[in-house]
Amino acid sequence: MIIVDDDDAVRQSLMFSLALEGFQVRAFRNGEELLAERELPARACLVIDYCMPSLDGLSLVDRLRQSAIALPAILITAKATAEIRRRAALCGCRAVLEKPLEDNSLADCIRDVLTCGGAEELHRPG
Repeated sequence: MIIVDDDDAVRQSLMFSLALEGFQVRAFRNGEELLAERELPARACLVIDYCMPSLDGLSLVDRLRQSAIALPAILITAKATAEIRRRAALCGCRAVLEKPLEDNSLADCIRDVLTCGGAEELHRPG
């Protein structure tokens, strides 16, 4: 599980709750930090915040796809407009969840994505 969220409190909360659900979690403060990482898991699910400075969540997913990283992505956002949902679908996001996240909605969504064969192998060029 890979979380990308610029809000320290949200990131820590997601890490804690997903670890309680049994997921191994790595977290990054922003898209640039994730893109610079050379040691990503071979199989994982991305949980990416939409609203981040300099590189929003959908731009990050697009950059990952351009780098041949096809890990399934779940976008989280405070305001899931129709336009954000449309763009997320075009980028290949498997789901868009609105904050605040309720109950186990994120963990359940991650399980659904991973169960449906959504955890493709990581292919990082070079």
